[in-house]
Amino acid sequence: MASSSKATIDTVDIVVIVVYFVLVLAVGIWSMCRSNRNNVSGYFLAGKDIVWWPVGASLFASNIGSGSFIGLAGTGAASGIAVAAYELSGLFTLILLAWIFVPVYITSGVVTTPEYLQKRHGGKRLRVYLSFLNLILCIFTKISSDMYAGAIFIQLTLGWDLYTSIILLLGVTAIYTITGGLKAVIYTDTFQLVIMLVGSFVLMILSFMKVGGFEELQLRYSRAMPNVTLAGNTTCGTPRSDAFHIFRDATHGDYPWPGVVLGIPILSAWYFCTDQVLVQRSISAKNLTHAKGGSVLAAYCKILPLFLLILPGMISRVLFTEEVACATRETCQEACGNPAGCTNIAYPKLVVELMPPGLKGVMLAAMMAALMSSLTSVFNSSSTIFTMDLWARLRPRASEQELMIVGRVFVLVLVGLSIAWIPVLQASQSGQLFDYIQSVTGYFAPPILMVYLLSIFWEGFNEQGAFWGLMAGFLTGVIRMGLDFGYGTPACGDPDPRPPVLARVHFLHFTVLLFVLVGAVMVAVSLVTRRSVGTKRDLAGLTWWSRWKVGAGTSTDASGKDSPGRMDGDDNPTFPMDVSGSAAHLPDNGKDWETLGEQELDLSIHSDADTDKGKQSRPGVARWLLHAGAWFCGLSGSSTAPSSGGDAPRAVVGPESISETRTWRRVADTNALLIAVLGIFVWGFFA
Repeated sequence: MASSSKATIDTVDIVVIVVYFVLVLAVGIWSMCRSNRNNVSGYFLAGKDIVWWPVGASLFASNIGSGSFIGLAGTGAASGIAVAAYELSGLFTLILLAWIFVPVYITSGVVTTPEYLQKRHGGKRLRVYLSFLNLILCIFTKISSDMYAGAIFIQLTLGWDLYTSIILLLGVTAIYTITGGLKAVIYTDTFQLVIMLVGSFVLMILSFMKVGGFEELQLRYSRAMPNVTLAGNTTCGTPRSDAFHIFRDATHGDYPWPGVVLGIPILSAWYFCTDQVLVQRSISAKNLTHAKGGSVLAAYCKILPLFLLILPGMISRVLFTEEVACATRETCQEACGNPAGCTNIAYPKLVVELMPPGLKGVMLAAMMAALMSSLTSVFNSSSTIFTMDLWARLRPRASEQELMIVGRVFVLVLVGLSIAWIPVLQASQSGQLFDYIQSVTGYFAPPILMVYLLSIFWEGFNEQGAFWGLMAGFLTGVIRMGLDFGYGTPACGDPDPRPPVLARVHFLHFTVLLFVLVGAVMVAVSLVTRRSVGTKRDLAGLTWWSRWKVGAGTSTDASGKDSPGRMDGDDNPTFPMDVSGSAAHLPDNGKDWETLGEQELDLSIHSDADTDKGKQSRPGVARWLLHAGAWFCGLSGSSTAPSSGGDAPRAVVGPESISETRTWRRVADTNALLIAVLGIFVWGFFA
């Protein structure tokens, strides 16, 4: 990258970045001190004690990571504002999350979304399958794309090697997730969101000042064609005539309007309502009212990406046409090192060229904040799924300290797998990162959303229908993804050798068709196997219609009395949880995990034979260092003792857990209505 190798930053920018990292470290340490990180509730659900504004800030910061900064701006530079449909759809699905899905998740007392399906249907195959699928999607879309996007930014601004940049970024972000738990992630997300908004607002203002305003952007974007184009080709490198419209041709548009109206809401609802990364923040709220307030705050913020990211990306094409809008393999290779296209450098290019010293450091800090907030969120949520849904099943006698260690170690495994996927990501989708993310999601998300919708709203839906519908959807999605990656996306001007199912069926249309197909399979199988549906008592608290009934998580033994925990397919009780997510009782291993104290901590550090002896003979400094290291890693103290931050387990499961005061319920409902009206106006204005 010839242009990036000359990029330098001034001393004042370095000072700004150093100050940023010091402040982030201070916020992280503060939140670590206030959180109880040595049990399931404290580490994975922040003790269910987060108020509405950190919940909302973390929802938005986790959603808008470096992948969005690079991907949204790059897609805007390539094709215009149509990509904003994802953000505007997310506005409505955030409301759907808090008003429909979260009440059921709370009354069912789950830690992860796959755990809900096991409580709802029984058996274990649904939970195991969706846990694996969630992890795969995290690696192939979220983690790798965010790392790649952050590396592109550092590569262009500092001139560093791509993989050197990735290793540096991972070294910074992994520490927060491994040591801090969800509370540290949420509060650092909140601080980093402020940095992101300040930096992106400044860059947006400078960009519009440079281009001459919105009307001048409309005029100049239509003329932003590179000088070097393919010989005899009049389309490659040419801006779209419908660049400032969200609704486009139904058959030949890059964002066909049927797919925008039907397909994008499916992807948004899957992401915001069933994906562990976003759901985990909502169920960590103090109560349902705070979860609603967080969703409303995040929904207001979803208006911003159109103006902060997409339009500046289009301005970047106007100002740096030869590089951002390169049309041949040779010119793209020279401009950004990627022959597939250079639209991904649209946003970093603005930072390098427009931001003055000092403000450039703020924007570098903002991009690092975007990367760190999204990666730490995904790392924490992925480790939650692996630990609680997979490891706890493989080792039902595992202590909570073992679960905490496994969750932290699994982050390192995710890092390695994500790095291995970077070369595939770099060459895919003609350099448009956001399109890659959404297309892969479109292959697998529709069946997941359908199974949750039917589980929540249809009491006749059963485990057989859910499983076989998911299998049909998975097989169909894998075939489509295999064809996509096998044939690849032809470069502009090249003949299209792909079969009609690829060339003529847009992935958004495929998303809608897959959603309908899977729904039909699930309904049909459930009707045929109706006898296996649980009783009304079994479904208490696990559906929308039964959320106000007696607490979920109970089953009936032979005597007709309530016994804790639902029974899975092999007659072993599932991992029973109170509403905070703490283990109420682990399978019989000879210990009462509710009474673990300092003695158990020493047993976890020393061998059973020399615990008492070690306490007397170990040097004071060495012992202090040992305990300090255990505290830093979140492995010290009692497994259930409440911290000063208020992480005491709460025992409310059932109707009381979703009750709201009339005043605050009306405030939340009114704001939800206002943001919905605002979203409809913005959508209609640009449609």
